[in-house]
Amino acid sequence: MSEKPIHAAYPGSTGNEESFIQGVKDCLPTVLGYLSIGFAAGVVEKTAGMSLAEIALMSLLLYAGSAQFIAAGMMAAGSPATAIIFTVFFVNLRHLLMSAALAPYFRHLPAWRNAGIGSLLTDETFGVAASRLTGKSKGSEKWMFGLNLTAYLNWIVANVAGGIFGQWIPDPEKFGLDYALPAMFIGLFMLQLLERSRPGIDLLVAFSAVVTAIAGSVFISESAGVLIAILFAASIGVWIEKWK
Repeated sequence: MSEKPIHAAYPGSTGNEESFIQGVKDCLPTVLGYLSIGFAAGVVEKTAGMSLAEIALMSLLLYAGSAQFIAAGMMAAGSPATAIIFTVFFVNLRHLLMSAALAPYFRHLPAWRNAGIGSLLTDETFGVAASRLTGKSKGSEKWMFGLNLTAYLNWIVANVAGGIFGQWIPDPEKFGLDYALPAMFIGLFMLQLLERSRPGIDLLVAFSAVVTAIAGSVFISESAGVLIAILFAASIGVWIEKWK
């Protein structure tokens, strides 16, 4: 008995909607944000004394905007390698939560292919994927690969471009490049709100996350505050969805 095509799991969908090319297209709204933030990261990394090869290698292997900004700043400040490694590790712990949230949609795939999807997952691609997969039982590996690969390649190109041309832009914040990432998250958040039928729950979860993040940042640390906010707000959302 032959397997049904993956789009058969989605009522009213077509194969094109879950294709690699569609994944590339769905990533395009985040491309401008990636280019500006990646460019700013390349500028900071160049200022920290990194070569173009080192900038490319960091964006290729670390592939995390906030972590790369932090690592470059700590390198410029002369921080020891162990401190940089542990800081980056804790800042990026949220990726475990994002991967766990999307894992149920790809349980039909072998573990090694799931690892490939998770290794290229970012905050932005997670936002796009969460919006697309809501209400579905399975996710398309081809679509997810198109989404992830487009973001990955754009990030590397933007970092290298920042390293090349960054010497003429000593102050990226002057041009508003630092706001591109928050603006992109706001856009993704609004798209998810519009596609769901429960805005009250979404706003309550968002409010809980903001309050918890602020409290955690004040009393513990910024990175710990973000992690606690994610866990707390996600737990509230799951509890409300389960018992409503």
